Amino acid sequence: MNDLKSIIVIGASAGGLKAISNVLNKINTELDAAIFVVLHVSRNSVGSVLVNHLQKQISYQCKLAEDGERIQSRHVYIARPDFQTLVTPEIVRVIKGPHQNRWRPSIDVLFRSAAASFNSKTIGIILTGLLDDGTAGMSAIKRCGGVCIVQEPEEAEFADMPTSVLNHVEVDYQVPISDIGYILDDMSTKPTNPNVQVPEDIRLEAELTEKMTSDIEELKKLGTQSNYTCPDCGGSLFFITHDQVPRYRCFTGHVYTEKLLLDKQSESLEESLWVSVRKLEERRSLLQTTAAHLHQLNHLDLEAEKMAKAEEMAAHIERLKNLLISLGKTASNSMGYE
Repeated sequence: MNDLKSIIVIGASAGGLKAISNVLNKINTELDAAIFVVLHVSRNSVGSVLVNHLQKQISYQCKLAEDGERIQSRHVYIARPDFQTLVTPEIVRVIKGPHQNRWRPSIDVLFRSAAASFNSKTIGIILTGLLDDGTAGMSAIKRCGGVCIVQEPEEAEFADMPTSVLNHVEVDYQVPISDIGYILDDMSTKPTNPNVQVPEDIRLEAELTEKMTSDIEELKKLGTQSNYTCPDCGGSLFFITHDQVPRYRCFTGHVYTEKLLLDKQSESLEESLWVSVRKLEERRSLLQTTAAHLHQLNHLDLEAEKMAKAEEMAAHIERLKNLLISLGKTASNSMGYE
């Protein structure tokens, strides 16, 4: 087992680069901890740019996480764009695992693996960001005896992620970024309880993510099979029953919170409806063209029949477009949290 005093995991999304920089800038350089950072960026982002920017904020060595490297104190490991970053008790894992919460890297993946590997030594920090990645990970940290710190939502550039954590997890600290460094400093003087048992569901889910494999019997240990299918691969979704955060997981390893699954279903429905609109418009156009040819041949009865069908297609198209407008308004009104 690694003899680290503590492991600090930080997650952020929209507005996160500035927030992470401010946190690192306040960390005591004598703090005996390894730090891991997940920032939601596009798959084509250049990781070295993140490293160079964050290195200016702290004297610890900042680097992109590498698969198989040993975890060392006073190092900042930054998750690579388009890869999942996990930790085990000894080493870092960087894998091309499935997206979770539509992200790779996913904050939940890192946080859950840290909780499973380091239990009460884990300190989770959630900063500014949209939607709810990181909430289930913070729940795992809390259940394993770790410490949960959340940026004050009123201070966050985007409050979704901090608010989601506060709605689902009993956090230890809800503070502005300027206070986080002091909290970490104070915690470094307090003992942790290494005897806290990691719940079996957290250990199993972290293990399945690392191995990128699962079977129905393993998933049954995590939850119950639902009637829904995965938006990414079409596989059956299992509802995770052990967590405070409503989530679904498929055989492949894609994971969706309940909110994100609803959002994804809305997107898929909209895409299908637009395909239907296009096909109906093609059919209407063909009927009109056919009617014009029949008119030239003086087949007026057949022309009228085709034009009637074209008008019927136009009515269907109008109804579908009105439905799409209605769905768009519903999606807009449902953004964020109550």
